[in-house]
Amino acid sequence: MNRENRRFLNPLRRHSFYLRISFFVAFVLCIALGLASRRFAEVLPSFVSLHAGDALWAMMVYFGFRFLLVEKPIYSAIGCAVLFSFGIELSQLYQADWINALRSTMPGSLVLGQGFLIVDLFRYAAGIFAAALLEKILHSSFIR
Repeated sequence: MNRENRRFLNPLRRHSFYLRISFFVAFVLCIALGLASRRFAEVLPSFVSLHAGDALWAMMVYFGFRFLLVEKPIYSAIGCAVLFSFGIELSQLYQADWINALRSTMPGSLVLGQGFLIVDLFRYAAGIFAAALLEKILHSSFIR
């Protein structure tokens, strides 16, 4: 048996592998739900259509960091997600032509946003907290 196969058979490596897959699935699911919340905003309750997109974006950021930092403690991903999300929001205060041109594209708009809103910081915090709580609940239910 070669070295790579022996590493994968290690139970901790296998656990990290399956966690990484689950975080990737959650990441993709957040993207799909976030885009759907924007696309179908008119049929959703107004509270959901106003806040869900930003909260789901922050959840996606959280799950992205959990994917990358799967073997680190949960608070590492929380901290990175908060710093990244808040940094993106604060970057919207910078209004140079080159970055506004980037923000005017669909990918640029989805990643960088359009304009600074302080309420977005609360939406991001709620999304990150919800994602971490969801992870804790699901993880504890699967461990039993």
